[in-house]
Amino acid sequence: MSAQKGKDLLLKLDDGSGVFVTVAGLRTRRISLNAETVDATDAESVGRWRELLDGAGVKRASLAGTGIFKDQASDALIRQLFFDGLLREWRIVVPDFGVVAGLFQITSLDYRGEHNAEMTFDLGLESAGALSFTPV
Repeated sequence: MSAQKGKDLLLKLDDGSGVFVTVAGLRTRRISLNAETVDATDAESVGRWRELLDGAGVKRASLAGTGIFKDQASDALIRQLFFDGLLREWRIVVPDFGVVAGLFQITSLDYRGEHNAEMTFDLGLESAGALSFTPV
């Protein structure tokens, strides 16, 4: 995969009607896919090297973004989802790679502003179930 423009990574949210809308004007975005390990090392492990249990552990994804809301509707949608603690279907579109999709919950929502600049926000998401991946 050759170099890609960061602005091409899109974060889309189901607005509650089954329609996916691009969320805000995200200036930075990050997706982390994690899998915990399960240590199966015992007294008979060769050379006392750690052994991991194949296929065990918990998988999760987290997302983070920083940006500006493009309109009051996207601000209101995200704010309401946060206060209600609702799970919602999200799609993360990674150019020339694919789409990661599934349920996520908003785990953090920070607002900030400087005297001579626009209001910005930080958004944190955590996966809440199995995710799917559709390659490009």
